[in-house]
Amino acid sequence: MPDPDIAPSADDQAGLTQRLLDARDGGAAALDALFPIVYERLHRIAHAHLGRDGEGRTISTTALVHEAYLKLFDAARVEWQDRSHFLSLASRAMRQILIDYARRHGAARRGGELQQVDLDAVQIAVAERADTLVSLDAALVRLAAFSPRLAKVVELRFFGGLTEEETAQVLLVTDRTVRRDWIKARGWLHQEMQVS
Repeated sequence: MPDPDIAPSADDQAGLTQRLLDARDGGAAALDALFPIVYERLHRIAHAHLGRDGEGRTISTTALVHEAYLKLFDAARVEWQDRSHFLSLASRAMRQILIDYARRHGAARRGGELQQVDLDAVQIAVAERADTLVSLDAALVRLAAFSPRLAKVVELRFFGGLTEEETAQVLLVTDRTVRRDWIKARGWLHQEMQVS
């Protein structure tokens, strides 16, 4: 289950969509108002991923947040649709950054024992679990080939730190559907990663 510390604040829920739309429309003041909300949200997600104690960590929370922010606000302007669209893109950015980092830092450990990833814990010591993260990413690609929604649920919940409710909003399904999909996806990934 995602860390309660990354649950969205009332301001995040109520104002993020409007601020994203204002920033999309080119207002510098709107982008300035958006920055603290986006930065705080990314920081909470990154903090949950990297853990609180820093043990086994070789990438800092701040570095992960800055990379995700740059990826999200690249020179090519994103046409933000709403808060759900932003959360989906933020989840994808975190996934890409963590997997790229794991690939770079895990190359030397090829052939070692794979470690099981607890998808409920949502805490990643990137350097220690580099091979496992790369295997998880490969399994997610295979999962997406036959069930894109299940793969998206994992990306949003695990890499994006979204709650069941937020994931349901992004995917336009019920909380109950997300709960069922989360269980199915975790079971499938567990099985797939045992075989790989």
